[in-house]
Amino acid sequence: MSSEIRLAFAHPSERSEATSPQGPLDRISLRDHIVEVEIGAFQAERGTTQRICFNIVVEVRPLTDPIDDDVDRILSYDRVTEAIAYELAAERLNLLETLAERVAERILLEPQAVRVFVRIEKLDRGPGALGVEIVRGRDAHHHDIVEEERPHPRLVFLSNEAIASVNLTGWIDQLESRQRPLILCVGASDLVVPQTGHAMTQRRIDLLTIEQNAWVLAARDHRCVVVSTRTELDWAMKNGQICVWAPSKIVLDAVDGPSAAPSDAVALAAWFAATFEASEMMVIGGELPETPKTPLRAIDVDQAQL
Repeated sequence: MSSEIRLAFAHPSERSEATSPQGPLDRISLRDHIVEVEIGAFQAERGTTQRICFNIVVEVRPLTDPIDDDVDRILSYDRVTEAIAYELAAERLNLLETLAERVAERILLEPQAVRVFVRIEKLDRGPGALGVEIVRGRDAHHHDIVEEERPHPRLVFLSNEAIASVNLTGWIDQLESRQRPLILCVGASDLVVPQTGHAMTQRRIDLLTIEQNAWVLAARDHRCVVVSTRTELDWAMKNGQICVWAPSKIVLDAVDGPSAAPSDAVALAAWFAATFEASEMMVIGGELPETPKTPLRAIDVDQAQL
């Protein structure tokens, strides 16, 4: 076997040493760290966990002063396992590639880290280990980087009566003028929803009926943009867009998902408000949910001023 082929399958520590840039670097490594998690793009991978194995090497700049046996002066191994746990807990992912990117990015937030090798393998999907390996290095983007704080939006639930109200445009005008990102949530339309008699498929259908109504709202006012992912929501909030939440992806991919059924749309919106740390939730034309984690305010449909 040629050295190139052997190196391609070698542990990331060997790959790190073989491709080391000029100048001495220290390395810390995590070997064969196995976690059971729900991940995967195929339907057969939903609702079940599988083993995935992490091998990670982080290249760090050597300390120029004595360590003095002080753990606070080095990059702790715990920071590597914490990066894995944080990204696995954030949301359910389809791709190992996405997980590897996020773990590498989080590790590179550490000031000591210079370059990171991340190898992730699925152990239960075939006769062998199926995986991906990436290499990412610190660049100008990572210098003195501070994680940008997600804005705390105002969330407004609109009943079907509110969506059809003559006050809708006025409400959006008032909310748009306030200096805080705005996310609108809706429930299902008044149309008959197909019933499957099967819990998982029914949940998907119920979520899709909410998304249909989100598009109805977007058609009522061109400022409303339907969004379905965390990335879209973060970008929209930072750029002043009015979002209408399409819930399927975030709900189905949530590691700690909502206990509320899609049919209880206000409670589902309250879960979303808590998840995105909304500053306030207003309910226009609906009943307030019980035991909310976000400050609530009810608005009558006939009330023109918010």
